[in-house]
Amino acid sequence: MCFKPFLEGGIAAIIAGALTHPLDLIKVRMQLQGEHSVSLDQNPNPNLVLDHNILPVKPYRPVFALDSLIGSISLLPSSIHAPSSSTRSVMTPFAVGAHIVKTEGPAALFSGVSATILRQMLYSATRMGIYDFLKRRWTDRLTGNFPLVTKITAGLIAGAVGSVVGNPADVAMVRMQADGSLPLNRRRNYKSVVDALERIARQEGVSSLWRGSWLTVNRAMIVTASQLATYDHVKEILVAGGRGTPGGIGTNVAASFAAGIVAAVASNPIDVVKTRMMNADKENDGGPLDCAVKMVAEEGPMALYKGLVPTATRQGPFTMILFLTLEQVRGLLKDVKF
Repeated sequence: MCFKPFLEGGIAAIIAGALTHPLDLIKVRMQLQGEHSVSLDQNPNPNLVLDHNILPVKPYRPVFALDSLIGSISLLPSSIHAPSSSTRSVMTPFAVGAHIVKTEGPAALFSGVSATILRQMLYSATRMGIYDFLKRRWTDRLTGNFPLVTKITAGLIAGAVGSVVGNPADVAMVRMQADGSLPLNRRRNYKSVVDALERIARQEGVSSLWRGSWLTVNRAMIVTASQLATYDHVKEILVAGGRGTPGGIGTNVAASFAAGIVAAVASNPIDVVKTRMMNADKENDGGPLDCAVKMVAEEGPMALYKGLVPTATRQGPFTMILFLTLEQVRGLLKDVKF
């Protein structure tokens, strides 16, 4: 196996991830709306400006419990979960970003960027390297044909492996990005991604670094399959239709933008559940399905698409920067063999 695609993908992903980190942080904060906030009565710092548009904290309570012996499902009364419409408030990505800058300072938009860089080194480098390897192996050498179904299969495999490798950094990234939205007495105040990984492992156990890994694997499979397969397929369609050239920047921009939108829409529901579970201090007793049902019961079905706008806004630029940088890195390293 050639390791150059892993290096190329890692370099491109680190650049794209670092540049779009503020958008990713805003997405995480929006996904966590409805999970926690600070009230004036509980504010440990009277000088802290609070935003009452953030939904109130509710302690985690399983929405349903599956009895493994009899296989029955019991639902808690809906009155426990359904907040009145007056308590619900939607913040736009711009409002969330402005709130972060106002209350935490401009530097807070890059909270957890060290974890993002580590995550891209592990997750993206692995998934893009494996996808490239499978693409080379599964492309018909006579016709050069690489069918869409095969592209998706390669993306699913690459995403699954990459997510397992990168899950610890993903947990650290979510924790560091969400920290500023917690009450002061609950903030973790990680100094760096290394500090976050060390403290999580020491305080909660090494296995907690793979918290939400089932969701991460599924999300990564969806994102990688939709993102890389869409990029390759749209490029082929544009070139075959005479509306682009294989190395043309216009072709790459159009294909990467389409890939980003498809990936954002496909992955957002599972991304929201993953964010909620990773941010929890203790393992969610009901599991990811219970977490999703709880969200829908308490916050409505559209809770699964919280943060969709910043997700799409971030996925578009991220994917374009990723693939445009990747093409440039490939050009620079085309004569390098290792």
